Amino acid sequence: MPDNRLIVALDVPNAVAGLELAQQLGDTVGFYKIGLGMLTGGGLALANELKQEHGKQIFLDMKLFDIGATVEAAVRGLAQFDLDFLTVHGDPHVVAAAKQGAGGSDMKILAVTILTSLDRADLDAALITAGDIPDLVQTRAARALNAGADGVISSPQEAALIRALPEADGKLIVTPGVRPAGASLGDQKRVMTPAQAIAEGADHVVVGRPIWTADDPKAAARAVLDEMSSPQALRPN
Repeated sequence: MPDNRLIVALDVPNAVAGLELAQQLGDTVGFYKIGLGMLTGGGLALANELKQEHGKQIFLDMKLFDIGATVEAAVRGLAQFDLDFLTVHGDPHVVAAAKQGAGGSDMKILAVTILTSLDRADLDAALITAGDIPDLVQTRAARALNAGADGVISSPQEAALIRALPEADGKLIVTPGVRPAGASLGDQKRVMTPAQAIAEGADHVVVGRPIWTADDPKAAARAVLDEMSSPQALRPN
């Protein structure tokens, strides 16, 4: 069985390229993220194929944000695809609507706190309230979990803060912004290695570019899995 703590982001142009990558990775990887960038490239069809025909788990990263009724309707429609994770923005009204839309399905609603590509200057430009990013992430996470989220998306740098929240007991923490030791940061600004992210309290790490741009994607995925199983990934008592 693959170690499904690793979620590989299929941030490739279309479903054909996504399926080709999944076939290259084979049994090494059991969990995939399909994001907004592939929505018009057959992303939902690929999600269905990987789930129904290949037995993979699927994280649909849509980061939904709208009025409550629209979010509820969108999530109700997506819930019929029997997917595993779906992201929405962490505003409490959005989270509550998404949970309503998910109904009795097994699809987990994960709340985005603050995107891992943003820093304080970006938040200032967007008129987001003053404060250190870790404090804002922790507050947004608590509010989203209180609104019914099954877990949160955060930078690994804030995973330990979120894990310490009473509201986070039994909830999922999924961390993008994970780069294997020595990998390029790309467009991420708040990063950690896979081992560090797990040690900080993450349940799942999301890795994309360092795997799908590698000469040998399967070897790159195995290297991430090895890091996640190393002594450095043990959580402090």
